Amino acid sequence: MQRRQSFWIISVAAALLVAVGVRLGFWQLDRAAQKIAYAEAVADQAAQPALDNRGVRALKHDQMDATHRPVRLAGQWLSRHTVYLDNRQMGGKVGYYVIAPLQLTGPDGQPSNQVIAVQRGWAPRDFLNREQVPPVTTPAGLVEVTGRLAPPPSQLYSWVEAETGPVRQNLDWDRYREEIGLTLQPYSVVELGEPGDGLRREWPQVDAKIHTHYGYAAQWFALSLLIAGLYIWFQWIAPYRVKK
Repeated sequence: MQRRQSFWIISVAAALLVAVGVRLGFWQLDRAAQKIAYAEAVADQAAQPALDNRGVRALKHDQMDATHRPVRLAGQWLSRHTVYLDNRQMGGKVGYYVIAPLQLTGPDGQPSNQVIAVQRGWAPRDFLNREQVPPVTTPAGLVEVTGRLAPPPSQLYSWVEAETGPVRQNLDWDRYREEIGLTLQPYSVVELGEPGDGLRREWPQVDAKIHTHYGYAAQWFALSLLIAGLYIWFQWIAPYRVKK
């Protein structure tokens, strides 16, 4: 009786483990499919014609599905509102992401009340003096900026809730809008092109890591198969061989 009870306990446990392993394997395949779809959506956006000032202004305030869309904008830098986001990495080095608002020109070629924040690039940090920002060339007058639409810069953990000044850990979008005093778009622009202003623009590319999910799925399926094989051997084949 005890042997029979043990058999059913092991059978139920093995079935549960196999079911969990198979479910996790298919979950990893689902994750891979989601990331493939995301990578394809990014590629589709990147292949779209570049938006100009009018196209950017036509985007709805909450329309974030235009992320990764190319842009070619005309405007002038509001250099006094340049912000250096600290502890940002590029090429394995720690430094600043340089953020500057670009005041877009209107249909008449004059500055409008529309502003978009541009992630201009990365600059090295002075580790002896955090407040000593690196020199960055900011042309005066009308400029043309090419890049792609992106969400606001990512937020890092910070002990300070509200930061001011040129060097900050994070950029509070609502506060930044108040500082500029103009209509700030809800997204930013990652500037592309050859840097000639003392900045680096080796922005990270979209890496879906699809093969990683395939590898995890194979591991879960292999584990399920191993558990099933061990169960069949020790609960069915081995006892039968002993009886013979």
